[in-house]
Amino acid sequence: MTVMEKSEYYKIIYDILKNEEFQKRKHYPHHGKISVYEHSLSVSKLSYDIAKKLKLDYKSAAIGGLLHDFYPNPWPSNKQKKFFKKHGFVHAREAMENSYQYFPELMNDKISNIILRHMFPLNIIPPKYLEGWIITLVDKYVSLETLKNPSFFKDLFGIRKKSDQNG
Repeated sequence: MTVMEKSEYYKIIYDILKNEEFQKRKHYPHHGKISVYEHSLSVSKLSYDIAKKLKLDYKSAAIGGLLHDFYPNPWPSNKQKKFFKKHGFVHAREAMENSYQYFPELMNDKISNIILRHMFPLNIIPPKYLEGWIITLVDKYVSLETLKNPSFFKDLFGIRKKSDQNG
């Protein structure tokens, strides 16, 4: 990526990155040892690159990718017992509503749809736009990167060493 391309990307997302509420995502856990902030930045950047290469709306891809997990509270705080109220089913709508609250000037129908539909097929309605499909697939790809870390499975399944369980 050239310096010019990098600066173009950061100009698109700068207002989001500097936002105090968005900065809190540095402390929200995602999958494995990365934060929601790091994950969202990775999804945004890769989606921007793909959309630009395909001559699509790379600006909406960058913004939608960055805001796709902009839900208001860390996901472990969702203690819902009802299956369809759990984080995986509700966070896309929460992220979209939160995005409108904090960044109404950046939102449009495409970005809204990108955020709302990024959990397809868990949420059964697919994205409407090609940029939404890009974010949906890139989100899964970036999330799968955590599988490279064996400790992820131990954390996921609650596996602890005997010394950890006794202490």
